[in-house]
Amino acid sequence: LMYLHPSWFLLPDPETAVRVAFASVAVWWAVFALPLFLFVPEPARDEEAPPAAGRAVAEGVRRLARTFREVRRRRTLFVFLIAYWLYIDGLDTIVRMAVYYGESLSLPSSSLITALLVTQFVGFPATLVFGRLGERIGAKNGILIGLAVYGSVTVFGAFITTAAEFYALAVVIGLVQGAVQALSRSLFLRLVPAGREAQFYGFYNMLGKFAVVLGPVLMGAVGKLSGSPRAGILAVLVLFVSGALLLARVDVERGRQEAVESS
Repeated sequence: LMYLHPSWFLLPDPETAVRVAFASVAVWWAVFALPLFLFVPEPARDEEAPPAAGRAVAEGVRRLARTFREVRRRRTLFVFLIAYWLYIDGLDTIVRMAVYYGESLSLPSSSLITALLVTQFVGFPATLVFGRLGERIGAKNGILIGLAVYGSVTVFGAFITTAAEFYALAVVIGLVQGAVQALSRSLFLRLVPAGREAQFYGFYNMLGKFAVVLGPVLMGAVGKLSGSPRAGILAVLVLFVSGALLLARVDVERGRQEAVESS
């Protein structure tokens, strides 16, 4: 709203509105972090002097390497993480490159910003509904449904010509975006040993940070070579298809048994 209607907030122009919006995010984080800091008790831990910075970094690298070796030994968990890396790369590429793609099709920037807002507002209730669905049909099946929707969105997105169609895509993405992310975390939790969630979730989150690499490169390279951004967006389909095929091979029950045996 600040960007689209800066005068409502007594701001002179959209550029100033963007800066104020960033500052408002900082305030938002600070305010909503307070309940965590004030009311959530910290678990007891051994009182040890913190290591020096160099030792801490070295220990972190050693633990990361040890976690990676453990992941490699658990075939089910390893296959899931490769699948997750592929399809979450596709998901993040669609989200992060949506505005650039819309601009390449000469859609108005105000429509693109509004579409992103629509995605967020649709995403919150849709994630709750998908969570219930995941409880009934299983997190893995729920993710596969979400990936099928993303694949369809990718194909349809290659042929859009109007802002209205871009809005429709935003709504559909909102229906599954948060759901795929939430169900992926839920499924991962079932595959890791009890009591070691922090160790494995650290690795999981690090993998997610490296996920927004292949998709933009693939999209940009294909778009550049073909001379068409539409071909570029279709290239992202490879990530969803390959991720879904690998996820389909994940035996959840076997993975849970492996996690129990190593707890």
